[in-house]
Amino acid sequence: MLPVYTLRQLALRNGQDRPEIWCAFRGLIYDVSPSRLWRGGKHYEHWAGQDLTQELRDAPHTDKVFDKFVVVGRLIS
Repeated sequence: MLPVYTLRQLALRNGQDRPEIWCAFRGLIYDVSPSRLWRGGKHYEHWAGQDLTQELRDAPHTDKVFDKFVVVGRLIS
């Protein structure tokens, strides 16, 4: 069973407050730390430590981009 995190807890994993760089998508939290595209917790105009479910609509890629990252938890409201 995956650990659960709130939005507030996720926000701390932004690559600046802590070394983890995490993003949520459709209720799952992914560790995007290994990606050079997320260095410093920023990926173009997107910031780590957030739920990116709504923002993916505007991305030049599909949700399959998350397949290469490890799921580290579930997001709860």
